[in-house]
Amino acid sequence: MQQLSITALVMATALAAATASAQSLGDIAKKEEARRKAVAKAGKIYTNDDLGSSETVAQPAAPAPAASPAQPKPEEKPAAEQGPKKDEAYWRARIAEARKGLDRAKTFHDALQSRINALSADFAARDDPAQRGVISSDRQKSLAELERVKKEIADFTKQIGDIEDEARKAGVPPGWLR
Repeated sequence: MQQLSITALVMATALAAATASAQSLGDIAKKEEARRKAVAKAGKIYTNDDLGSSETVAQPAAPAPAASPAQPKPEEKPAAEQGPKKDEAYWRARIAEARKGLDRAKTFHDALQSRINALSADFAARDDPAQRGVISSDRQKSLAELERVKKEIADFTKQIGDIEDEARKAGVPPGWLR
């Protein structure tokens, strides 16, 4: 009986302490509102417009190279001769074309492999030497074409890697090549 009363006393004390220290949601909201009013306004926020244009920044003058009278000055190429504008559309189109070629070559590779497998099975099933000769010839042509397509796949894979390297060196965002 004494243990039951001690347990009840401990539970009552814990419950009283919990309710005494708990705040209502309204009290918390009032305190937060008062805190926000007391906080000074944030400092000035600077934007690109506040910084001005890059034209106002003085660029250091590059020293002019000493040109000898015998060497003519290099002429600048017109914009049309400098090549295409290398923007996002340029990079996306270039990588898409290479990936499209790679996909086409892989599909052709799989089709050729299926044809070779079918010709091999057909060759084994034939007894007539004339028919076997025709099938063997077709199979050899398909094997040669398969080797050509494997080289094409390797070329497209290298081309994609080269485009990715060139883009990385040019500072192109990786998202443009996805």
